[in-house]
Amino acid sequence: MPLYTTDALILRTYKLGEADRIVVFLTRDRGKKRGVAKHARRSRRRFGGALEPLTYGRVGYFERERRDLVSLNFIEPVRSPLAAVDGEALGYVGYFAELIDEWAQEADPNEALFRLGASTVEALARGVPVEPLARYFEYWLLRLQGVYKTDVGLSEEARMFLSEARGRSPFGLGEVSVSRRALGEIEVAHQALIAMHLEKDLKSARVLREMRRT
Repeated sequence: MPLYTTDALILRTYKLGEADRIVVFLTRDRGKKRGVAKHARRSRRRFGGALEPLTYGRVGYFERERRDLVSLNFIEPVRSPLAAVDGEALGYVGYFAELIDEWAQEADPNEALFRLGASTVEALARGVPVEPLARYFEYWLLRLQGVYKTDVGLSEEARMFLSEARGRSPFGLGEVSVSRRALGEIEVAHQALIAMHLEKDLKSARVLREMRRT
């Protein structure tokens, strides 16, 4: 049973029994995986904060043929967005992770999707404004999945922002001037596309809406 090591993004975790956790993570070279983190609920020594959503790091795991779950051996975190974001941005961490989880395929490598997620983590850590970053992330995610469709009802300012997004890395978004109104237009258009193709409303999107109300 070989040990695989790879760069990965942690997407989510959930309980398994009394002591363990299931960890869903996206690898750079082998697609999305699900693994068991033994004793992760009883002790933080082995995995610590490495299981937080959208943590980027080096993961080692064992995999057996015809087994759905791999066995996590270690996670060495390199970058966590939680160390740098404020309360407003914190809700977006789960949102980005949930979107990647919904579109990533099991054991199907997707280098472009992985790079989008990794660059988003780095942008959050550098303090890039989160709302423009969210619209940028949605735009590129939808494009990568081949389902992006420009909303003809968008204002000129909103279209200009998307045009800028095509030619920039996320790290340059702080230099782009855009109003909250234009970002709101884009958000509505993107959310409609996401809901249509996933055929559901994301839990994290509902959480963000509740955060804004309060």
